[in-house]
Amino acid sequence: MSVIRFIKWIDEEKPIEIFGDGSQTRDFTYVEDIARGTIKALKKVGFEVVNLGGNKPYKLSYMINLIEKNLNKLADYDYKPFCKADIVATWANIDKANKLLQWTPKVSLEQGIRKTVEWYLENKYWFKNVTL
Repeated sequence: MSVIRFIKWIDEEKPIEIFGDGSQTRDFTYVEDIARGTIKALKKVGFEVVNLGGNKPYKLSYMINLIEKNLNKLADYDYKPFCKADIVATWANIDKANKLLQWTPKVSLEQGIRKTVEWYLENKYWFKNVTL
């Protein structure tokens, strides 16, 4: 969810809120990969909890830099204190998804950001009324 928020805010030249310094890492996964994994999970595998994710954490600041590059705009940063309840790094362990579903993500973060920015720009006319 942060990706589309940041795209919209950067495009509209509004400050983006960063809780911490942007060095925290997250596991970003493109929607097509999640959809493909969800469809694969429809097969009978019993009652299992299966993580779908990118399996590779990236710094939040790197993801924002990719958005800036694809929008050809610089972000205006509004740094906030890091929330003590938040975690510094998180990513999905996809070993079970790979074993049970033969699933791994195919879309890199760089490709996913490019495709999401393209989608946003194509749909900007109605997305402008979405409140974040």
